[in-house]
Amino acid sequence: MLNGVFFVCLSLSLYSAGSSLSCRWMDHKYRELSEKSLDLIDTMANNSTNTTEDAEVDFPNHLYNQASKASAEDKLHFTVQVLEEIVSLFEEDHSNASWENKEENFLHVVTQQVEGLHSCFGSQGHKKKNKKLHMYFKRLSSHVLKKMGHSAESWELIRKEMKTHLIRADLLALSLLTN
Repeated sequence: MLNGVFFVCLSLSLYSAGSSLSCRWMDHKYRELSEKSLDLIDTMANNSTNTTEDAEVDFPNHLYNQASKASAEDKLHFTVQVLEEIVSLFEEDHSNASWENKEENFLHVVTQQVEGLHSCFGSQGHKKKNKKLHMYFKRLSSHVLKKMGHSAESWELIRKEMKTHLIRADLLALSLLTN
């Protein structure tokens, strides 16, 4: 896993060397909220759930690789869609997950990220969603959550998968920042 994350970091840094986006909100608030969302999703881990299963839906590495090669605005749109899809997924029935209202704080922070990133769009504020990414999240809902009855185990699988998405989306967004 760490080798994969390192490879992604290296790939993103090589592909995004010349692309930056001037957005005051990203320069000042994005990193803070991104770190907070990652901290919060970690606190939601269910230590009593010993799941050896993996999500039955393959992680869409190819979509992130495509996005990393896209224009700055397309990277931003992709990042926003990932965050919106995460929010949508976490709004499903999670009564079996023992998060003690931690998900509300998590969703609030991710929603703040989405709203802040929307302020960076400029004239191209509305763009078509990536259909393959949307279908991936739909498959997670049906093949993991619904198939496993929205159990604590299914939510732990989803939580782990969403942490990976947060990391990948964060790398993509941070590649847009001017240093």
